[in-house]
Amino acid sequence: MLTARANAKINWSLAIIGRSSNGYHQLDMLMQSVSLSDTLTFQRADGLSFSMDGREAWDDKNLVCRAALLLRDAYRPHGGTAITLTKRVPAMAGLGGGSADAAATLIALNRLWDLRLSPEELCRLGLSLGADVPFCLTGGLQRVRGIGELLEPLPAPEAVPLVLVMPETGLSTGAVFSRYDSDPTPQPTDNAAAARALLSGDFQRLNDLAHNDLMPPAHALCPAVSDVLAHMAALGARFARMSGSGSCCFGVFDDPEHAASALRTLHPQTWLVTTRPGGVELTE
Repeated sequence: MLTARANAKINWSLAIIGRSSNGYHQLDMLMQSVSLSDTLTFQRADGLSFSMDGREAWDDKNLVCRAALLLRDAYRPHGGTAITLTKRVPAMAGLGGGSADAAATLIALNRLWDLRLSPEELCRLGLSLGADVPFCLTGGLQRVRGIGELLEPLPAPEAVPLVLVMPETGLSTGAVFSRYDSDPTPQPTDNAAAARALLSGDFQRLNDLAHNDLMPPAHALCPAVSDVLAHMAALGARFARMSGSGSCCFGVFDDPEHAASALRTLHPQTWLVTTRPGGVELTE
């Protein structure tokens, strides 16, 4: 049996720099893994099965099921697997929970089925499942460009204490991008300079350099996002942003004690986490 810890991610920045001829948004992002995670187990079986939070949940649209089917149909392994998922990362949050689960499935089944696929091949397969999957395969701190396929790993700084806050309303990635397309509001972002500020711990400068272009459409769809960010700023957050397409937001605090104190006054769903050096952690 294999057990995978699938870490969520945050976006320190998210810039939309254009669209390709096939309609995909071209992005430039700083992304990092965090300690909020889902847990998946993989056990040899005759066929494929999937259960989530203790109930049978096979769904061909689920990213875990899609990842398993992709590998099975392409490489025809001997035998199957029973996959169980314990879900902790909220959906419609911008934290990449589904993408992390898909990445964990690709990594675990590559080992369980002895497929011997290279990291490059796993990234190619992962991109067919979702733009965040290639990042989630390795995680850590990375600058991510294109449609998610161009990865530039960066040296991970010391763990940063974060508070995650999920408003009552989640946001559909498609709805947020559609709203952005109807009224594009790109902001000047220099992610090379933002990365240097982050690596040096200069959150004041990072605040000036790193933006999320999806924040205006997300606010239009869920005004509570702005309320959460304002509340964290009032509590002394050194840096606060919405992650991805939202609606989850995160704040950086001086130390774990300050973060824990802020956590007690925030609502409705909150987590005290730290940044992590990797995306999927696999154990036997």
